[in-house]
Amino acid sequence: MNLETIFIIAFAYLVAAFVKGATGLGFSTSALPILALGLGLKSGMPLVIIPSLVSNLIVMRQAGHFGETLRRFWPMFLATVPGLLLGLAVLDLIDSLVAGAILGVVLIVYGAFTLFRPGRPLSDRLGRKLAPVSGFLTGLVNGTTGSQVMPILPFLLALRLDPKRFIQAINISFTLSSLIMALGLAKLGLMTADSIWISLAGLVPVFVGTRLGGAVRQRMGAESFRKVVLMMLIVFGVVLVGKTALG
Repeated sequence: MNLETIFIIAFAYLVAAFVKGATGLGFSTSALPILALGLGLKSGMPLVIIPSLVSNLIVMRQAGHFGETLRRFWPMFLATVPGLLLGLAVLDLIDSLVAGAILGVVLIVYGAFTLFRPGRPLSDRLGRKLAPVSGFLTGLVNGTTGSQVMPILPFLLALRLDPKRFIQAINISFTLSSLIMALGLAKLGLMTADSIWISLAGLVPVFVGTRLGGAVRQRMGAESFRKVVLMMLIVFGVVLVGKTALG
């Protein structure tokens, strides 16, 4: 591994941890665009698993309501599994640039949606019907691109959950997805011993970035910073799509 590669990985971890500490946005969603641009999406996906799992477990412990959330949303979590398996199968068949372009589209949609948050609240009855659909599609997008936020983020936002239950629900999904992704990427030959050691070493910049992000959050308006970060993700998405278009 050359110095440039080490710098790209460390920078991606630091930026993603900083964003997570400052805004609460998902680690994988912030790190993957940088890794995809520098290393290729297929090489970058295994590198976010361990840092993402660690940050998710910390947040889940803080949020509480684990049993209650699991009982309410288990059909959605269960439906994520076949979606992930199908997404991983698609990932194995498509070119890395194409996968990167798909990730770019996901980031553009995610960033735009989170900036404007359109739509009306879902009723509990409709929410129960759509939960497995949301889980399956989230798994499909996650398996193909590594991004864990679509469409589960807009789905849970539409349910108008209180913040702690929202955080618990989305992080259970993130954690389940990360565990299955680790197994799937290992089967595809993408999750190697080297990627595991790199991820473990990367916990240092993850810790530093999270602390720095938390410090910025105390000094800067959260809403302003959130908008800046989301616009940055949209730009990353445009670059990934453009990279594929230019060949």
